[in-house]
Amino acid sequence: MSKDLLNIQQVAAKVNLPQGWIYERIKNGKFPTGEKFGHARLWTEAEIDKWLEAKKEEKA
Repeated sequence: MSKDLLNIQQVAAKVNLPQGWIYERIKNGKFPTGEKFGHARLWTEAEIDKWLEAKKEEKA
């Protein structure tokens, strides 16, 4: 696996939110969907960083 691809556990740790919260926001279109690879969903670190940056700007 490439270093810049994150699984759900890694994403949850990076954004400091539960996995269930992430999946709920994906369903609502409020979190990056990542890509499905078989049964796994993977995100690039860049798309998670971009989402985090957008959240910081919303709070500013």
